[in-house]
Amino acid sequence: MPNQPDVMEKLVSLSKRRGFIFQSSEIYGGTGSVWDYGPLGVELKRNLQERWWKAMVRSRSDIEGLDSAILMHPRVWEASGHVGGFVDPLVDCRNCKKRFRADDPRIKGTPGTPEAQCPACGMKGTLGEARQFNLMFKTFMGPAEDTASVVYLRPETAQGTYVNFLNVQQSTRQRVPFGIAQIGKAFRNEITPGNFIFRTREFEQMEMQFFVEPGTDMTWFEYWKEERMKWHRGLGLAEDRLQFHEHTADELAHYARAAFDVQFDFGGSLGFQEIEGIHNRGDFDLTQHQKFSGKKLEYFDQGANKRFVPFVVETAVGPNRTLLAILVNGYREENVEGESEGRVVLGLIPSLAPIKAGVFPLVKKDGMPEMAKKIADDLRQSFSVFYDDSGAIGRRYRRQDEVGTPFCITVDGESAAANSVTVRDRDTLKQERIGIDTLREYIGSRIAG
Repeated sequence: MPNQPDVMEKLVSLSKRRGFIFQSSEIYGGTGSVWDYGPLGVELKRNLQERWWKAMVRSRSDIEGLDSAILMHPRVWEASGHVGGFVDPLVDCRNCKKRFRADDPRIKGTPGTPEAQCPACGMKGTLGEARQFNLMFKTFMGPAEDTASVVYLRPETAQGTYVNFLNVQQSTRQRVPFGIAQIGKAFRNEITPGNFIFRTREFEQMEMQFFVEPGTDMTWFEYWKEERMKWHRGLGLAEDRLQFHEHTADELAHYARAAFDVQFDFGGSLGFQEIEGIHNRGDFDLTQHQKFSGKKLEYFDQGANKRFVPFVVETAVGPNRTLLAILVNGYREENVEGESEGRVVLGLIPSLAPIKAGVFPLVKKDGMPEMAKKIADDLRQSFSVFYDDSGAIGRRYRRQDEVGTPFCITVDGESAAANSVTVRDRDTLKQERIGIDTLREYIGSRIAG
């Protein structure tokens, strides 16, 4: 039985209504499992990515940043094994025309036999035998399709890091062990996408490849495993919703020496699912690119006077999937004492919240709107704020609670004379009188981290 409630349907509704996430090309009927991030969604995602970049690059001297191209030489994907091995077996139903993974647990019987039953339409004998299906999107580079070169939209950012290993190492004069981190788009022609933004065909990755001397790889693997779990806890994700999953021998990629997933409990039938992978990839990647390109990708250790192909410890996290975990974790419905109407709250940590403060005049008179607008304009130089003078003050509070805004600032009848405002805390509902001159410092200290 699921340990956590299923709030996915409520989140889909909230995300559209409040401007977090919209279905792509919705006015044309939508594009399957492709999503657009609205005004609040893009702020939340940028905050998440900035937090990762700060932890992995800006606060460390041993990791460099990179932004590699989406389109790469097709031989890259031959070397990496994606052309020949990045495939999933699939089956088609001749009756309803739907497609499924061959290992879909909903399929009864063996595909290709008379007793096999389609999980969608229920017909027997209509499922064909499994066929191999490459997950990479293929396109063409050149003036005419018949003479152009075949290229692929990258299914991961990691290969752009591997082919730039020596470029980064030599230009920055880094010494092994060191890492290269990047955030970028990736594309996979998923057979069974779904669960909102959990599995999509176009997504982003935040990946870091840490290059180490062979023999030290497992020490670094354990280090990064713990570091990455600590980072997820810092996002405010509940401790009992996080766990490690160790890959078994059957799950390990053929080149992997060890692999763990950080899993989050999304609730309902989805349950615990991967949001980040930590992998000991050995020397497979650099060795493969060395072989296919004919270029040496060795590191020369001057102190020890030796050359070696570094091993790689990879951390790979999906900001889209982690963003969904943050929304699921933060969503709650509460009854408020003294009120018949409850409230919906997104309990986001302040540093991730897309809006840091809502600014309201209590009423639209006595100079309150002008004063509130001036405060909002001043704070906007440092934080994302939202000015709202529409409706009862309680409804304005509720709208900000629903999008995760940690603080609401109200200009009232005392504000002009006392040069102060009330600041309401989203979680405790307590209100505190704060001087306008110290407001920026007050809010800033509470959203740091």
